[in-house]
Amino acid sequence: MIILRMVINMNEERLETIAQIEAFLSASAPIEFSVSGDDSERYGHISRVLKRFDYTGRSKRERGILLTYLRHTSGYSRSQMTRLVRRWQKNRLSNVPLVKRYGKPAAPFARKYTQTDITLLVEMDRANEDVCGPAICHLLQRAYREYGDSRYARLATLSVSHLYNLRKSAGYQAERKHFTSTRPVCNAIGVRKAPAPDGRAGFVRIDTVHQGDLDGVKGVYHITCVDTVSQWQVQACVQGISEGYLLPVLALIIEQFPFVVMGFHSDNGSEYINHKVARLLEKLRIEQTKSRSRHSNDNALAESKNASVVRKHMGYSHIPQAYAQPINAFYQETFNPWLNLHRPCLFAQSITNDKGKIVKRYKQADVKTPLSCLALLSANDLVTFKPNITLAALQAEALSQTDLAAAKAMQQTKYTLFEHFVKSKRRA
Repeated sequence: MIILRMVINMNEERLETIAQIEAFLSASAPIEFSVSGDDSERYGHISRVLKRFDYTGRSKRERGILLTYLRHTSGYSRSQMTRLVRRWQKNRLSNVPLVKRYGKPAAPFARKYTQTDITLLVEMDRANEDVCGPAICHLLQRAYREYGDSRYARLATLSVSHLYNLRKSAGYQAERKHFTSTRPVCNAIGVRKAPAPDGRAGFVRIDTVHQGDLDGVKGVYHITCVDTVSQWQVQACVQGISEGYLLPVLALIIEQFPFVVMGFHSDNGSEYINHKVARLLEKLRIEQTKSRSRHSNDNALAESKNASVVRKHMGYSHIPQAYAQPINAFYQETFNPWLNLHRPCLFAQSITNDKGKIVKRYKQADVKTPLSCLALLSANDLVTFKPNITLAALQAEALSQTDLAAAKAMQQTKYTLFEHFVKSKRRA
């Protein structure tokens, strides 16, 4: 491809009035000027225009037009043009020309430490596993003074601060590259897969929410356990996630589900992936699964409930561990029945779009309570209730009070519970 360039020599001295400059700017606005030559030509052009139009004697509006014209013809930025005009005004009475005040240095700065020194430093760092700077400087000094290695003559005078500068240099980084690969977690507990309920109730997902720290003191831990299909949810609270606190609460959580739990899914946290939890689930004949790598949606349902339920009702403020038992009683007696019998949930429909991709769609007709979803599953024999629980008993409990009355009763109990937190903080 051949690029044709055209050079135009403009005789701008024919512009004698501000009106002519305004007409020139309006006519040449779409044209971009590319000034050839060095800066001395542009400096001379700026000096001539400022002197010819008596820049200092002009009004503010006229000075603005002149500056716009100079930026347009010289190619300088607004800030650079302002600095040049200020210098011209300062030196115009002494007839000092407007010239370039900076230039290329006569010779580059001399380097004290060569690439050979960098190589020696890399060798010393690698052999000593990157110990602190003072220790490396001491080793460099010993290599020259104690052992007489002349290669370390310059490095023996290296300061600790400049040592870190050399470590950040491009030459050092080019020679010192070390990669640490991700170490896989080799834990045989649980099966690494997503739950596969196939439309059946009884496959639960579990996650833990921490209620924050205060002055280094841990708060309570909320446990969210929700069924994958029916969204039947059980909340619990513990003082800590150690085995002594967690195992009794896990047994209580599984007991609160009205149907038989067949699957137990969690992330890879050690509070659930351990031998004691595995023995508990094995005793109850519950399959234990855990999330897979690079599959962030494996436990997304439980994590979404953390935000929409736990954080919405319990907030983010610190709650002392001493209140774990009252909160757990509130969950078991008031909060969990309201969640499952009266609080509606959105249920997604899986739809295949034109590209063959399965997408989730939430429609108003699919909004229902977890109990209503259990009723639909029971009609299709997709749920196995525990021996002492029936669907009719759960529906009768739900009809014993309206949704509004149940919500108000829950809020009143929660308000009373939170009053204890506030009083304890005031006493503290």
